[in-house]
Amino acid sequence: MRPVAVALAVLCAGACVGALSSAGGASTSAADWERAASLSQRRSYAAAAAIGGRIYVAGGMVGETGRPLATASRYDPRRDVWTTLAPLPTPTRSAAGTAFDGRFVVAGGTTAAGNVATVVELDPRGGGWRRLASLPAPRFNHRLVALGGRLYALGGYDAGRERRDVFVYEPAANRWGRGTPLPRPVHAFGAVAFHGELWVVGGRRGESAVREVWILDPGTGRWRRGPTLPKPMELLGLAADGDRLHAVEESTYQVYDASTGRWRSGPSPRVPRHALEAFAVAGSLYAVGGCTTALQDSPVVERLAVR
Repeated sequence: MRPVAVALAVLCAGACVGALSSAGGASTSAADWERAASLSQRRSYAAAAAIGGRIYVAGGMVGETGRPLATASRYDPRRDVWTTLAPLPTPTRSAAGTAFDGRFVVAGGTTAAGNVATVVELDPRGGGWRRLASLPAPRFNHRLVALGGRLYALGGYDAGRERRDVFVYEPAANRWGRGTPLPRPVHAFGAVAFHGELWVVGGRRGESAVREVWILDPGTGRWRRGPTLPKPMELLGLAADGDRLHAVEESTYQVYDASTGRWRSGPSPRVPRHALEAFAVAGSLYAVGGCTTALQDSPVVERLAVR
């Protein structure tokens, strides 16, 4: 039985905690993963996005108190170098991030003052953070996905329970509306745009991590079941790469191949972590930050060739 994941930790502003999974499920050697340049500061529960072949990370938490961070940075895979950026206006953990029209958007999360609905964006071409319209309600452990010229803020946690809400952002009006709710409430999941649809993978509901995958067709606004995960995953990093999805959580690495409609196991990362972010950039999969099985926030970045 897995212990209760980050919901309790964030609500109590506790240490870096999360679901602890077994080390099984790897089909090949972990030697396939290699270390890349580390983050400048250890952190978990950060917001992140890939823009123009670079990885952006902002906020998160560190330390036994779950102290929220304002630190923002950018990783250049070609140079294997991190660059410090303008910090978030307010230190925030468990926010959601995505790339939207070439900008880095961070929504919601938890601050020292409590859960927030704030949405800010950073233009990588210069300048600092600027405010966008706030979410209709505070959320943390949710996900933010850009698809079809809109932003989707999905699920998450607030007021002591998981949420089904889907908030949809219309950039021309700088306004959030409501989309079709998730079939079931969930938080601590992964979500990406994949083959023109929105995929929600794994997560936590109540005392249990889940194997569920849900797919939203943005044209019809309808959800349908997707290919169930081989094992439950929560607080995972999820990345899309061509016909594949890559899901990473601690020692578990699962790859979904759309050409076969099946999940398979991949090599375990060298440093198992949950509450991390994952991105497929320039032929490699990157696992960024997170919290180790020893419940220590980590600056580790690992990469795996996935061409």
